[in-house]
Amino acid sequence: QVQLVESGGGLVQAGGSLRLSCTASRRTTSAYAMGWFRQAPGKEREFVAAINRSGATSGPSDSVKGRFTISRDGAKDTVYLQMNSLKAEDTAVYYCASASTLGTVKSGWSNEIFWGQGTQVTVSS
Repeated sequence: QVQLVESGGGLVQAGGSLRLSCTASRRTTSAYAMGWFRQAPGKEREFVAAINRSGATSGPSDSVKGRFTISRDGAKDTVYLQMNSLKAEDTAVYYCASASTLGTVKSGWSNEIFWGQGTQVTVSS
C-alpha cells in the first residue's frame, strides 16, 4: 500500500504556469512508475504523462505536448508536472497515480494503481 499526496493546484490565468507535485508515502515497487491524469467536469479521465525511477517516460498526451513536462526526484519518489501556457481547457482535477510499471499507470484502470486525492486546477480565460 502506498499513499500519494498531491499539491500545487490552484487558480491561474490563461497563459500562466503551475507546478504540481506528488509524493509517495514510502519507497515501494508500487511507486516505481508515477504519473498524472486529469478529469474535467462531464468528461472521462484522461492520461497526461508518466515517468519511472529510471527516467523513462510515457506521454505527454497530444493535448498537452509542448506545454507540460513531467519530471521526477527518484530519491524522494516525488513526481512533478510543470504546466506552462495554460489554457481554459486545462481546467480539471489532476490526479497522481503510481504502479509498478509505466504501462500499468498509463492504462488508468488496473487495480494495481494507487491514486492521490486529486488537486483542482482552474484556468481562467
